Amino acid sequence: MALSTIGTNQIASEAVTVPKVTDQVLSSRNFIINGDMQCWQRATAATAANNSYSTVDRWAFGEGTDGAYTSERSTDTPTGTGFSIKAQVTTADTSLAAGQYAYIWQSIEAQNLQSLLYGTASAKTLTLSFWVKSSKTGTYSIVIRKNDSTLYAFTHDYSISSANTWEKKTITITPTAGSTSFITASAGAIANDNGLGFEVIFALGQGSTYAIGTSNTWSSNSNTYASSNQVNWMDSTSNNFYLSQVQLEIGDAATPFEHENYGTTLAKCQRYFHRFQSDTAYDAYAPAYWLVTTQVYSMYEFPVTMRSQPSIAVSAVSDWKIHSNGGDGNLGSLIVNRATPNNMQTFSDQSSNTGTAGHAGAIRNYGSTSPYIEFSAEL
Repeated sequence: MALSTIGTNQIASEAVTVPKVTDQVLSSRNFIINGDMQCWQRATAATAANNSYSTVDRWAFGEGTDGAYTSERSTDTPTGTGFSIKAQVTTADTSLAAGQYAYIWQSIEAQNLQSLLYGTASAKTLTLSFWVKSSKTGTYSIVIRKNDSTLYAFTHDYSISSANTWEKKTITITPTAGSTSFITASAGAIANDNGLGFEVIFALGQGSTYAIGTSNTWSSNSNTYASSNQVNWMDSTSNNFYLSQVQLEIGDAATPFEHENYGTTLAKCQRYFHRFQSDTAYDAYAPAYWLVTTQVYSMYEFPVTMRSQPSIAVSAVSDWKIHSNGGDGNLGSLIVNRATPNNMQTFSDQSSNTGTAGHAGAIRNYGSTSPYIEFSAEL
């Protein structure tokens, strides 16, 4: 075919455009899970307990002061859509002791960080970007802790310049920041396993024991959680702190935040935590069968493969019934007989509520939607 016979419409339809290639390259680039705070399986508001996961998925809270703060879901965001974390001081601590601290953080699984090539001369540069807003202005610290094998911590200070105003921050993390060679040496390597690789920490207030980092520098001190410039955000009950659209990616520049659909983000979160709580009363949790007249076994398949064998928390055994052809009977217990990253087998001693060996049934919530079972494989 002669070139002159090819129409411009045909050329345009068959061309590989720059945006098409860019979209493919930039997908799945964010090491942070739930950076836009879409998923809240546990609760949408809670008082922060020390080193606990209490509200938004994949984000944990450190609170080791004489004060207290809450975390909650907020629709106040830089773009006017989606959600942010809102932290609010409820009990002030005007002077932090040396060993006291408050922070928000996310842990990243080690095998998800292999593309960084840490522990080699080819270690990659990272960029952290996020939106932040607070009623308290001043200097805050970000700390990236490589918490695998040998611990190294990168500290960087940033400023909240205007009270109650969303500000976008961008921080570049080079492997040799501060003229160090920790990350490019073999001890900087991150194991290719399901253990802890990174902790990304947003400091809110640190006592002198932990406020020892130097901005834009890697350190080998395991107590590094902030720099000495970090403000004491805990000093007033009027203080709040909002965080949204957190992204950690390879490269020396921030790209636009990667918005995922809800189902994709939820599946990633459920690798670390899954909560079964039906919005329907008398809903079946798992199929069950009578092994013998006094023992019931059930098998529950997790929606995704979890990071490791999970721990289990149950609202109350009395919230659940065994339903079979004989009707609904009380569970004498609900004991984990076997658990893997893919499923869990439970055992119930039915000495006070017997059945027929070989008969099938189902374990279900009874009479309300409040019963829950939680599975946690958090780092």
